[in-house]
Amino acid sequence: MDDSDLIDLEKKYCSYGDTVHYAENPKIFSRCEGSYLYDEKDAKYLDLQMWYSAVNLGYANRNINDAVKQQLDTLPQVASQYLHQGKIELAARLCTETEKRFGVKGRVHFNVGGAQAVEDALKLVRMRTKANGVFAFMGGYHGRTIAASAITSSYRYRSRFGHFGDRAFFVEFPYAFRCPEKGVTDMTDYYISKFKRLFETEYHGVYDSRDKTCEYRAFFAEPIQGTGGYIIPPRNFFKELKKVLDQYGILLVVDEIQMGFYRTGKLWSIEHFDVVPDVIIFGKALTNGLNPLSGIWAKEELINPEVFPPGSTHSTFASNPLGTAAGLATLKAFDDWSDRERDISEKGGYFLEKLKELKARFPEIIGDVDGLGLALRIELCEDDGHTPSKKRADFVFNEGLKGDLVHGGKSLGLILDIGGYYKNIITLAPNLLITKDEIDLASGLLSELFDRVKKNGI
Repeated sequence: MDDSDLIDLEKKYCSYGDTVHYAENPKIFSRCEGSYLYDEKDAKYLDLQMWYSAVNLGYANRNINDAVKQQLDTLPQVASQYLHQGKIELAARLCTETEKRFGVKGRVHFNVGGAQAVEDALKLVRMRTKANGVFAFMGGYHGRTIAASAITSSYRYRSRFGHFGDRAFFVEFPYAFRCPEKGVTDMTDYYISKFKRLFETEYHGVYDSRDKTCEYRAFFAEPIQGTGGYIIPPRNFFKELKKVLDQYGILLVVDEIQMGFYRTGKLWSIEHFDVVPDVIIFGKALTNGLNPLSGIWAKEELINPEVFPPGSTHSTFASNPLGTAAGLATLKAFDDWSDRERDISEKGGYFLEKLKELKARFPEIIGDVDGLGLALRIELCEDDGHTPSKKRADFVFNEGLKGDLVHGGKSLGLILDIGGYYKNIITLAPNLLITKDEIDLASGLLSELFDRVKKNGI
């Protein structure tokens, strides 16, 4: 069956609600390997978004695939009311690694998808604080279930469905390139001062100055915004934010679903900011994208069986054996990569320099570039270098999928992702095992795409 027949069937039988048709002509891929996807004609596409940062160790990673195959032949299924070795070992590994980094004991609770883990974290903090309200950031993304969309700042995800219970109180995230106040030299002081002001009087809507209580008892935050456009805050921002949260008894819950598992060069991206979170939410790259598995890590006092007893939250497929086998194999692969943090930092620095060179060559198209590890961003603008240009981002995205970019006499495609508050940012989450030659290739293909923007008058 060819692509056109499949697309016709999709139009007739598939819900469009479970996908996002960014492409003018949706692509159908047939296989994958390393940093590349291949279509039905075996045309090659360099993937710079790796399934929204779920496949951090490359497509069809042999060692991780083999671990899942072995599990498939031994214990592929078991009800979650019973135990199996993989669940216990994976939880222990995650807790041990996290304790090494933060010096705090905790426990891990598994679920299936990122949004479900967010729901578990909401239950955990509500049980602890006895309060429904939470803070979250403008530009933050935490999923599209009813509860997760209530703490995701985009109203679009709630507009058709509403929300049960309280919507988050949304706070501005430090976004230097689009700071509303011109001439700000200290981004941390500017944004933290605005947050502190909420507690000056009860009439700012969050704090009762008489009994010293805050209505919002947890702050759900992506250390680096994902869907919001890979926005990286100042290094001292979260340290100053945590001081305010501690002062008013507010828990810090960090969403590492997109940035966890060494995307930024650290196991958890919050490590870059010198604070200890109360809860960590993870998913995506835990299994290198091979099996839906997510979870939360929380401090012992928040999640021990006395306060979070059996049945507090449950999913049939939570801690499933195939997923935990993939998770253990993924962590082992990182263990075997002894210089991972240095290598990812060096590759990210090299890639960022390439992006800076592109910005210098195309100042009328690229307004800003930034990155931490191998989480990188290119903000596309109109000719003034600042006005967001969604039309240029859409054009670049669709041109990349044509598969007709030329390098070394061969045609290639380029897979990108578009994010940001204005849907004008190319967010780059390449394979962490990407080579220098592949980074050079990516830079060359991006350059060709920006040339096309100019030639076509976009």
